[in-house]
Amino acid sequence: MKIKELHNLFLNNPVICTDTRKIKKGSIFFCLKGKNFNGNTFAKEAIKKGCKYSITDDPKSEIHPKIIVVNNVLETLQKLATYHRKKLNIPIIGITGTNGKTTSKELINAILKSEKKCYATKGNFNNHIGVPLSILEINKTHNIAIIEMGANHLKEINFLCKIAQPTHGIITNIGVAHLEGFKDIQGIINTKNELYKYLYRTKGHIFINNDDQLLISLSKNISKTSYGKRGETKTSLINNTPFLDIKWNKTIIYSNLIGDYQYDNISLAICIGNYFKISSNNIKIALESYVPKNNRSQIIKNDTNTIILDAYNANPSSMKAMIESFHKQKYKNKVCILGDMLELGNSSHKEHLAIIQLCKKLELKCYFVGIEFNNVLNTSFLSRKELEKHIKENPFKNKTLLLKGSRGIGLEKLVKFL
Repeated sequence: MKIKELHNLFLNNPVICTDTRKIKKGSIFFCLKGKNFNGNTFAKEAIKKGCKYSITDDPKSEIHPKIIVVNNVLETLQKLATYHRKKLNIPIIGITGTNGKTTSKELINAILKSEKKCYATKGNFNNHIGVPLSILEINKTHNIAIIEMGANHLKEINFLCKIAQPTHGIITNIGVAHLEGFKDIQGIINTKNELYKYLYRTKGHIFINNDDQLLISLSKNISKTSYGKRGETKTSLINNTPFLDIKWNKTIIYSNLIGDYQYDNISLAICIGNYFKISSNNIKIALESYVPKNNRSQIIKNDTNTIILDAYNANPSSMKAMIESFHKQKYKNKVCILGDMLELGNSSHKEHLAIIQLCKKLELKCYFVGIEFNNVLNTSFLSRKELEKHIKENPFKNKTLLLKGSRGIGLEKLVKFL
């Protein structure tokens, strides 16, 4: 079946499913495959549960009027999304970067949706599967969209740009992360810069942090609007304890975000809201109403302790920024619980050592969790469960606790014991 024909079927059944546990009646099921699963085995089950069609690449698939056989299901999904994107005559903002992608996306969305019908990537659906699925959720009712794009190897951003075809773009920052796939920092720079290169070729527009010299050097000859302390959209940080307060023109924004590094995320959101002519009052209301969730800089208070939960993900640059910001806070009895930073390859020992040394320099009381930290400091806890046992035997009381680590460590599971 040609993509045009499949797209016509999609327009009549505009919901894509990839999991038979989450079937929606009248949707199209794509039989994706992975290391530990084969969606082809569920093609008929999906139809029985209410899907209109199943897309499979199993040549031995049962002949059925609602089962469509293609050469490659994933490639077909990506081609369908690319075809669909070409039919959408709206601005699409592509966002990538080492840190702050998801928070920035959520802040921008909060502002834009105050006056526009805005679509934004759900959660962190930002890879070669998530981006196509996101594009296919955009319909004629939307007049602007934000698509998050992540990468863990070279050429991935360029590939995602070909699907999403952004008209505008953001690189939040470039730091150390996923070194197993990139090998070194230059690999990360080259990959993130693929967004700028795409927008240069397509005469798109970028939003750039005018305080970031690396991004400035990469963005020559690209149409741009700048933000930051020296940006066209000029902002200043007027308070950072415990939450960030930011001044923009005559407007003061009292955020619910903690950590100095959030200043850039807020400034970016203001810049984009201003660029797309959202009123300053709605920008202020949107930012002040935004409360972080999903283990991202959440503040949790109970009868015993105050917890800053930032355990969705971690890499050396985000870990360092959060620790330094936590050190500046005027809380009493501060304690850090820090989990391993994963996917750092040969740089892992050096980067974990640097974090330990930083904590020692700042004289912060710390508990380190995971194999990587233990390889550097053998008094660390090898696992979250090991620390959990220690906490049960030695409860924390009247502390302010920072929990920061890679998602795979699962530090958020400690909250109920704190």
